[in-house]
This record gives sequence, structure tokens and C-alpha cells, in this order.
Amino acid sequence: MKAMILAAGFGTRLKPYSLSRPKPLFPVLDRPLIFRHIAQLREAGFEYILVNCHHLREQIVTLLSGERDIFLQEELIELGTGGGMRMANGFFGKEPVLVINGDIFHTLDLAGIYKDHCRSGADATLVLHDYPRFANVDVDEQLNILSFGSDGNHRKLAFTGIHVLAPNLLNVIPPGIFYNIIDCYRYWIQRGGRIRGYQVQGHFWTDIGTPEDYLELHRVLLTEKPFKSLTPFYFGKGVRIPSDLQSEDWLCVGADAKIGRECSLRRVVVWDHASVPDGSVIEDSIVI
Repeated sequence: MKAMILAAGFGTRLKPYSLSRPKPLFPVLDRPLIFRHIAQLREAGFEYILVNCHHLREQIVTLLSGERDIFLQEELIELGTGGGMRMANGFFGKEPVLVINGDIFHTLDLAGIYKDHCRSGADATLVLHDYPRFANVDVDEQLNILSFGSDGNHRKLAFTGIHVLAPNLLNVIPPGIFYNIIDCYRYWIQRGGRIRGYQVQGHFWTDIGTPEDYLELHRVLLTEKPFKSLTPFYFGKGVRIPSDLQSEDWLCVGADAKIGRECSLRRVVVWDHASVPDGSVIEDSIVI
């Protein structure tokens, strides 16, 4: 089985932090998010994983070079989700491929999703859920996808950023240009292709599209079941905790970060190797 992690985006809503690292390399509890995706895909049985990259791509190449069964697709120009997948079509082969956005954190059963798609006989399966903030996928009673972002009276669900598709669908995308994969799905829906939804429930899912989303993910991981540990304060390797540090609610400090004296940190993520000056009072922020 083959999978692709979409990791080429600019992370515009995450500026200025995304000027330092691409979104899939943002640390989550001091571990680059992309490593979680790779671990989940391997656990689900995916033997070959392609990662595309464009923005700050040298960081992704450096991090993943030498990883077993990981293939890198460097994109010299911005291709979008569909354009990146079209470029990867030669890698995919003929069997269905699972594609996942590199900026989400989830607890979904990827093996079950893939198997369900293969049983369905559909051309593509988009994993959907009831998430009003992003609900713009129109479905019928059988969860066949009718449209995206319409103002009609159909039931609306949200796309999780996880989908399984037949690679031949991508042949309609002109190579080497920017293209959104949703427009590819629109093309096939209009021509009678079966683009279906698979609704999931009882899971955890978030994207890290904004600084607020990124901080909220850490709050959940450090304070809420089933993720929470014995303490809502995480300190990575090599961190020396000053005796006069004041911290409330929750705090995540990455490896080899330096915390100055007489600091107050509340609901803060400090990236690895970052420095917090003496006397800092920081709340609801990311320190890089």
C-alpha cells in the first residue's frame, strides 16, 4: 500500500512562525508533526510513503533523508494539492493511494479507512466528519459527495484532509501547474464519477492552521484525556528548569531550550533551542 503526505504548503496563516519551519515540521510535544504521520501510516500497513515539499523544502529533505521507505518529491514551483499529486502519479501505480494533509493531528484508523474504500468500489473516498467550522462538503443520504461549498440545502460535513483515490483520476490535471485537488473531484462528480464520503465519529482531529489552533492542540494534549500525562508541564531533553520559574495552566518547552531567571510562562510553547530572556512574562504564545 502507498500513501502520500502533503507537506508543500506555505503556512500563510501561521506566519511569522512558518517562515522558520514548514508546517509539517512544527513540533508537537517537541516532536515534528510529520513523524507522527509517518508512524501512523507505517502502523496501518503502508509500505511506501511519499512526502512532497516546496516551502523550506531543504528542512524536510534533511530531516527525512535516510528514513526507510520514505520518498521525497521536491517541487520547485508551487503546485497546490492537485498539482503535487499529479506530479506523484508515476510513483502511485494503479492501486488506490491514501493521501493526508501534513498539517493535521488525528486519531483516525487509517487502515480501516483504506479497506473501506477498497470495498466500496468508489473512485475516491473523502473522510468526512461533523465539524461545523469547516463544513462545506455537500452529501446525499448515502454520503455521495454532490458538491463543495455550495449554498444548497444539502447536508454539509467537513473534509478531514484524508482521502483515498484511484490514481487514474489525476490524469485530467495538466502536469506542472498549480491545481487544487478539490477541483479534480468536482470534474469527476460532474461527469458521473463516484466520489463518496466516509463519515468518522468518536475521534480527535484538529489542524494547526493558525497559531491559536497550534496552542489549543497542546492544551488538549497536556490537559485532557486520553492524552494527558501526570503533569501539564512538558520539558524536553537538556532543559534546565530555573527554580524561580512561574508556570500556570500548561507549558511545553522543547529540547535544549533555555529559560531565563524570574520568568512567568502561561499557556506557552517554546520550540527546541529557543531562548526565553530573563524576566519574561509570556502568555498564549509560541517562542521560536
